[in-house]
Amino acid sequence: MSAEARVRIEDVRHRYGSVTALDGVSLDIADGELVTLLGPSGCGKTTLLRIVAGFERPVEGRVLLTGEDVTRLPAHRRATNMVFQRPTLFPHLDVFANVAFGLQVAGVARSEQRARVQEALRLVRLDGYERRRSHELSGGQMQRVALARALVNRPKVLLLDEPLSALDLKIRLEMEVELRRVHRETGATFVYVTHDQREAMALSDRIAVMNAGRIEQLGVPTEVYRRPTSVFVAQFVGDANVLPVEVVEAGAEEAVVRLGDCRHNVHCPHPARGPAWLVLRPEAVEVRAADAAAGRDDAGSLRGVVRDVAFRGTGFGCRIELPALGAQVKAEGPGAAPPFAVDDAVRVDWRPESGWLLPREGGEAAPPPIAEPDAAAAEARA
Repeated sequence: MSAEARVRIEDVRHRYGSVTALDGVSLDIADGELVTLLGPSGCGKTTLLRIVAGFERPVEGRVLLTGEDVTRLPAHRRATNMVFQRPTLFPHLDVFANVAFGLQVAGVARSEQRARVQEALRLVRLDGYERRRSHELSGGQMQRVALARALVNRPKVLLLDEPLSALDLKIRLEMEVELRRVHRETGATFVYVTHDQREAMALSDRIAVMNAGRIEQLGVPTEVYRRPTSVFVAQFVGDANVLPVEVVEAGAEEAVVRLGDCRHNVHCPHPARGPAWLVLRPEAVEVRAADAAAGRDDAGSLRGVVRDVAFRGTGFGCRIELPALGAQVKAEGPGAAPPFAVDDAVRVDWRPESGWLLPREGGEAAPPPIAEPDAAAAEARA
């Protein structure tokens, strides 16, 4: 593990009664890094954030901030601040007083309070809003005030628990831009929690994908998206197609896989012969009319039937049944008009570099579904 980690989480375990919320989580976060804990409801990401903040104490394991063991320190004695899902502003105080509240409690001199509050409001682009009350602010402005209130204390680590989830899409996109800018300008360490994979990829230096109390994969966004290490990550981050195949030839950098009666090349380092999962992102799936001229050898394409077509804003998505595999694939592409209609016969193909292989047990015929969280665990973590 990195010696210069700002946050170090060592083998943290936590339970709510008989339900395991965290199962041996270890993670290093460097100074100035923005790391996102990404996963479905009930996976343990908010529990882990609350343990770093000091609101929960783990059953086992340690939390260190800049090398200091803070596992048993209460929240108010840690060099962290937290921004919650919904901004909890004091309605009887104006923006200035809300942001200055922590400084007043800490006994900071009035002149320094004013300077630091003005600096924080400039940072979140709310200078000039000092005398407004919460009912005079939009949802996005209230969340900016909450961010300023956290930043004004100059924490070593800023913890953000789904801070954009209550905002509409337009404001969320604007706040993403602002969060990236604030992170760059402050150089602070951010630990961010979300269940939105698009948001995680847009904001993060690294993403920790969590499932059932464990980190399934940790990496930069492009790596997590293009080279998932498990079926869960492939399906949760980007909703990839996951198809059972057989690797019949394995070279150093490429494999030949069999799908039904077809064979296809897949670029993958050090593939192993035998059963595997083929991961295909929807945008990598190429679809053409069944009677169209082939762009490549038809021996490598699969016959299918369009079962659903949906407009996605930037283009159209199709769901295609592949009778030879007894499975469906999702395909997405740009276009001003739907490329196919329901019940059209098509051929499905992809380029070798577009696929990715994951190990599969011989008896697994379909990818396991993403598990719903235990009801008791979800309720306890809400």
